[in-house]
Amino acid sequence: MSDDLKLPRFSVGVGDRFAHQAKAQLQACIMAADAGVEVVPVWNKSNREHMIIGSEPSATRLAADAAVKELGWTKPYFLDADHINLKTVQRFLDPCDFFTLDVADLIGQPAKPEDVTQFIHNHPELVGEVVIPKITEPFKTDKAFVEGVANKFLAAVKHAGEIYRLLVENKGVGRFVPEVSMDETDYPQTPVELLIILAMISDEKIPIQTIAPKFTGRFNKGVDYVGDVAQFTKEFNEDLAAIAYAVHTYGLPDNLKLSVHSGSDKFSIYKPMYEAVKATGAGLHLKTAGTTWLEEIIGLAEAGGTGLEIAKEVYSEAYAHQAELCGPYATVINIDHAALPSPETVNGWTSDQFTGALRHDQSNPAYNQSLRQLLHVGFKVAAKMGDRYLKALEANEAIVAKNVTTNLFDRHIKPVFLGL
Repeated sequence: MSDDLKLPRFSVGVGDRFAHQAKAQLQACIMAADAGVEVVPVWNKSNREHMIIGSEPSATRLAADAAVKELGWTKPYFLDADHINLKTVQRFLDPCDFFTLDVADLIGQPAKPEDVTQFIHNHPELVGEVVIPKITEPFKTDKAFVEGVANKFLAAVKHAGEIYRLLVENKGVGRFVPEVSMDETDYPQTPVELLIILAMISDEKIPIQTIAPKFTGRFNKGVDYVGDVAQFTKEFNEDLAAIAYAVHTYGLPDNLKLSVHSGSDKFSIYKPMYEAVKATGAGLHLKTAGTTWLEEIIGLAEAGGTGLEIAKEVYSEAYAHQAELCGPYATVINIDHAALPSPETVNGWTSDQFTGALRHDQSNPAYNQSLRQLLHVGFKVAAKMGDRYLKALEANEAIVAKNVTTNLFDRHIKPVFLGL
C-alpha cells in the first residue's frame, strides 16, 4: 500500500471552533520547530460543531491557509474532516485532506457470517499463539476468540472501507490521510484485538496513517486523565508494538501511528507517552480539540471590561442550559453539579477569580474542573452571540492569542513531543 500524501511523525489536532485562532495555534508549532521538533498542525472541526456554530468546513480551510501564508509556514499541514460518515462527508470533500472515519455506530453490530468466516480463513496466523515482538508474553487465541472480535469490529471496518472508497472516487488515491477511530466503544482493545482490527483494515485496503484505539481510563473533555497511569502506560506501549508488527505483517503504511483522541490536558500521561515514542521511534497524533475555545474565554476574562462580561454571560447561559449542552457529550464529561458556582457568584468575580477557576492549573486552589468541563461544552452559547462574540475576540486578539499559543506549546507540545 502507498499513500502519496504523508502525515509526518508528529502531529497535533488543533480545534478552532470559531476559526479565529489559526495563527496563534500555528505559532505554537513554529515554537516547536525552533525548539528542534517538527509537529505539524491538523485543524479539526466535526460536523456536529459546524452544525452548532453554523459554519462550513471551507471557512476552516480559509483560516488555516491564511495563517500558513501570513506566518510563512513551509512544512505540511492538514484539515481534518473530523468523525465523518457516509451521511456527513459530502461538504468536507473539497476543503479537507485528512478524514477521520467514524464507525462508532457499527461497533458491536454483528458482521455478516460469511464475512467472519472469510476473515478467519484468510488469517490463520491470528488463531493459536500470537507473538507480537516487544510484548513479553505471547497471546493465546482460538477460533471462537477471533470470531468474537470479528463480530464486534468487522462490520465497522467494512463500513470504513465504504467511506474510504467514496473518498478515493472523489479525491483520488493518495490525496488524503485516512484515520480510523475505534475509541468510542465500551472497553479498551487489547493489543491482540488491535492487531486483528488492523488485519481487517488491511483486508479492506484502507491505507490508514493513524488509528485511534480505546484506552483504559476516562478521557474527559478538557481535564486530566482519570485512571491507572501504569495500566495506560502498559497499553500504550503494547499498542505501539501491535502497530509496528501490523505494518510489517500486513503491509500497512510505514508511518501508521497512534492517535490519542480527547488528548488535550491529559497531563498525567504525557510523560509516559513521550518516553514510549522516544524509545521506539514511533509517531504520535495528539488531538487537542476544544481546549482552544477555553483559552478564548480565558483571554476574554483576562482582558477585563466587555471581555470579562462576555465570559460571565457564557457561563451564566451554560449553567442555565446544562442538560442541553451536556447531553451530546455525556460519555466524555464528568461534572459535579454541586461544585458549580452560581451565576450570581461568578458575576461578582474579578478577572483573576474567573481565570483561576477556568485555567487548567491544578496547583491553583481556585481551579474548578467541573466549571471547566461545563464551559468546554458551552461553545453553543457563544455561537448564539454571533458577531458580538467574534468582535470581542478581535478586539482582544493579542491577549487571546497569547493564551492559545502558550496553552498549546507549554502544556501540550513541550511535555508530549519535547519531554519538557
